[in-house]
Amino acid sequence: MQTALRKMGNSTGLIVPRALLGEIGVTTGAQMDLRVEDGKLIATPVRKVREGWAEDAERVAAHGLTEEESDWLGFGNDGDDELTW
Repeated sequence: MQTALRKMGNSTGLIVPRALLGEIGVTTGAQMDLRVEDGKLIATPVRKVREGWAEDAERVAAHGLTEEESDWLGFGNDGDDELTW
């Protein structure tokens, strides 16, 4: 698939088709990390460090825990109470 660089104010923009954005899991307005590697422009979505963790934890919890897994819940770490999801 090809696209053209376009003038956007004092900058130049690259129009990315929606289908390609969907393949990498982003939508319009997403923050992207740009770098040049071997003469190629590489754009990578910027993800927050814990993005999606809460949803993943809910999905795991929905499946239930084994007895052994439940036993591990009693063991905490220092500072656990300060964590935010």
